[in-house]
Amino acid sequence: MTDPLPRWRAHADDAVLLDGFHALKHALRFGAEVPVAVTTDRAAALALAEELAGDVREALDALLTQVSAETYASLVPRPHPTGVAALAVRPSREANLRTLARTPRSAPVVVLDNPRNLGNAGAVIRLAAGFGATGVVTTGTLDPWHPTVVRGGAGLHFATAVERLGVDELPAGPLFALDPDGDDIRGTELPDDAVLAFGSERSGLSAELRARADHLLALPMRPQVSSYNLATSVAMTLYHWSATGGAPS
Repeated sequence: MTDPLPRWRAHADDAVLLDGFHALKHALRFGAEVPVAVTTDRAAALALAEELAGDVREALDALLTQVSAETYASLVPRPHPTGVAALAVRPSREANLRTLARTPRSAPVVVLDNPRNLGNAGAVIRLAAGFGATGVVTTGTLDPWHPTVVRGGAGLHFATAVERLGVDELPAGPLFALDPDGDDIRGTELPDDAVLAFGSERSGLSAELRARADHLLALPMRPQVSSYNLATSVAMTLYHWSATGGAPS
């Protein structure tokens, strides 16, 4: 096989790092363009594909090049236990914005209002992909395509539209914002075209987003429990939406 390092260096500055076997597996399943992929143990990676991801085994067989452990470690900031890494072409912002703006929608858009924790953002993207959400939008300074977010999302950024926007740029649709002072979510049916907004882990909803909200909703919570983890809140809300007939099928 040809040396993968020149291809890696050619794409490293503007590509998405897929960190680990499962991130690469998911990216391939959802149509990512992957110009280069490496592994410290090609036979083991293909055996894992045979066991867990037979649908992409052929693609992995064509892509994966074995490199030394030292070379692999030089390419990724945090070596993954599976010893697999790849670079993928990031979806165009224009295509994602078209997806987010398209109406009518068959699934909500999730908005993370000024999130702070990279791992939480990745977990939310993974959840949104699993529920078939139209996309995940972040406001504020956090980059939703940061390598740590992509790692937390297990490559599922390619299964939903992920972008950073201002509050004044959010997609159209009724805006439901989660807030402790809102109405109990169990009394509300969430429409498919909902925009579901969640405040930051520390400070909650921004004043700007709260002012734009059409509805404030609260998750059921035992008294004296202060909050849920952000990803847990998103999971509960998307489950509530899906339980009334939304995707997944």
